[in-house]
Amino acid sequence: MGIVTLPIGRPGPSVQEILASDVNPAPAVMREESPAQGLGTEDVAIARYFSKAWHDQEVEKVWRKTWQLACRVEDIPNVGDHVVYEIVHDSLIVVRAGPDEIRAYVNSCLHRGTQLRTEAGCVKQFRCPFHGFTWSLQGKLTEVPGAWDFPQMEGRDFNLPEAKVGVWGGFVFVNFDADCEPLDSYLEILPEHFKAFRLEDRWKAAHVAKIMPCNWKLAMEAFIESYHVPYAHPQVLAYYGDQNTQYDVWPDVRHVSRMISVQGVPSPGVGEVSDELVISHMRRDMPFYGGAPIEVGPGETPRAKLAARARDKIGRSSGNDMSQLSDTESLDLIEYLLFPNMVPWGGQSLPVCYRFRPLGDNPEQSIMEIMFLFSKAPDGSHPEPAPIRWLGIDEPWSSAPELGSAAMVADQDTDNLKRIQRGLRASKKPGVTLAAYQESRIRHYHQTLDAYMAK
Repeated sequence: MGIVTLPIGRPGPSVQEILASDVNPAPAVMREESPAQGLGTEDVAIARYFSKAWHDQEVEKVWRKTWQLACRVEDIPNVGDHVVYEIVHDSLIVVRAGPDEIRAYVNSCLHRGTQLRTEAGCVKQFRCPFHGFTWSLQGKLTEVPGAWDFPQMEGRDFNLPEAKVGVWGGFVFVNFDADCEPLDSYLEILPEHFKAFRLEDRWKAAHVAKIMPCNWKLAMEAFIESYHVPYAHPQVLAYYGDQNTQYDVWPDVRHVSRMISVQGVPSPGVGEVSDELVISHMRRDMPFYGGAPIEVGPGETPRAKLAARARDKIGRSSGNDMSQLSDTESLDLIEYLLFPNMVPWGGQSLPVCYRFRPLGDNPEQSIMEIMFLFSKAPDGSHPEPAPIRWLGIDEPWSSAPELGSAAMVADQDTDNLKRIQRGLRASKKPGVTLAAYQESRIRHYHQTLDAYMAK
């Protein structure tokens, strides 16, 4: 791993010390540690969270220039299956155009601009509902009602314009920039780190989207650090390593960062906690760990016993042999960020992926989505992927029972995010102050954002 310079005073035990004592050892990528170096300590200007001018520049320089998660492959399994992906003013039809072909067409009729599709579905062609102009699944114009009245179309290209498309880990990505870098290089270290996590062998078991009362960046920031946990989520402190969370920002990696928070051990901030309390609180908050009582014998730890219970539950639910799964992949929160707005989790304990987007043209509201990705059966089969459940700005996450205990945590964060957005508007301080280590992922992605905005 080379020399790792860690901040003085960081609470222990460290994630790496805990992983070193696990019963089922962690994979190599989990034994890496790369604390941020040389990011500085300057404040981040608050105007980027509500300025319409900043928002307009993000549209041009970020949303129209970066690779973005559009859907899962299993959302469009059959020829003609499609979803509508929207980001601010832009709209794409992401469609399975052939058995092994996915395309993304600009969702606008080339006659008078009508949206061709407003929701997901399966079609044999794309027909404008206003005047009947029709395109094939390959984007070719096939029908013009009253073609005799359009002499100006002779010899012109009336194929549907396309965005770039790429696939990784069972996710479909799109990029509006015809000259963008390939998805493979944009992903940087992510494919290597996720080899063992095999997201391509999962299916979308839940998908909930909610309108959030804040800028999309604020929403995302609440989910990429654990510094807020003692005050926002005190119920988890008996079994969640918040203050000793590991934050990784790799040199020369622009788009990816990571944090690892261990579970099955108490927060360093709560002092001595009995084995029984660690287990009982984790079982209280996560019904997944229910069933027969969990007894901790001599020489055993709550973490090891909880990991064994998790392996058993994951294996039985998926039909896969999980006996060799590492303790960390069984228990811990292993969370990555892919710039600008995708937050995929590794491991098997909470197979989550977040996505954050602006809500239309409003920089002070956004869309946050939570997806659960469960393992497919050994033969590759799986139930139908979950459709999106939409929640309004006043509907709590707990309105979606499929989210389980994750809903309470998201509701706690949402309450704070509303206050943060309003507080930034009222603030006379021009910048947001960030912790050097615990909020280093936030600073790293803002610096990547600045680099795009400067182009």
